[in-house]
Amino acid sequence: MELSGLHLLLTYQCTFECEHCFVWGSPWQTGTMTLQDIREILRQADEASTIRSIYFEGGEPFLYYTILRRAVELATEMGFKVGIVSNAYWATNQEDAMEWLTPFKGLIEDLSVSSDLFHYSEKLSQQARNASQAADSLGIPLGLITIANPEPGRGEYVEGQLPLGESSVMYRGRAAEKLVQHAQLQPWESFTECPFEDLRDPGRVHLDPFGNLHVCQGISIGNLFETPLKHICQRYDPETHPIIGPLLQGGPAELARRYHSPNQEHYADACHLCYMTRREVRSQFPHTLTPEHMYTVVES
Repeated sequence: MELSGLHLLLTYQCTFECEHCFVWGSPWQTGTMTLQDIREILRQADEASTIRSIYFEGGEPFLYYTILRRAVELATEMGFKVGIVSNAYWATNQEDAMEWLTPFKGLIEDLSVSSDLFHYSEKLSQQARNASQAADSLGIPLGLITIANPEPGRGEYVEGQLPLGESSVMYRGRAAEKLVQHAQLQPWESFTECPFEDLRDPGRVHLDPFGNLHVCQGISIGNLFETPLKHICQRYDPETHPIIGPLLQGGPAELARRYHSPNQEHYADACHLCYMTRREVRSQFPHTLTPEHMYTVVES
């Protein structure tokens, strides 16, 4: 496996508890990287030699602003292209947005801002507008991440019918509990492939505060604090991985067949069947289907 990008989940903590969240972000969620952790992660990323970009996300990375600033500086000094994903809660007005973003001028090459009805009372929030104007003034490229709301009683949006610039809900994480009632369910046998992740050669992975390397949120392929990143990449064998192997052979339907009979006949999408199956068999694979934070809120 040759990685080109590493996305650091700086914290599982967030200002929101969005119903669509993959990682159960919450004001009460635990788990945050230290500066010492980040230095070690960047050292290993550099040692891996193929990684070109580092993203900082969460949760909400701006909650740990001082650490985020220093982490961005370190990553940039090492020659990585750097990006940040945020909900822009901090952009309460244009002046404040400028103050928050000015230290990142010339350092980050992408600022992705989440703005939709899961986060705010309008799709394009005032916070997103303030952040966008400040980023434009500072020469920081900014893009919006917008998730379309499923409409109760009408089923989920399907590909080709989404509003321009919006993405559909993926029913994993909190969405698997909070939003399924709005989806148009399909037979479990129909989900014969993973439509969202390149599990054989992922290119980019997520790294959480505990060192878990996620090829998809909640599916770990190793722990960077226990095994060097370079070795994890060299030893990655997707076909023999207990979760990824079945997914490659026949998608979430095969994963369900391999480990249990589905509890219900219909699911919202491939993520829904995969996530619910994984949640039921976590005790069999405690080092793979980890951490608990990917499956619920873990309060301190």
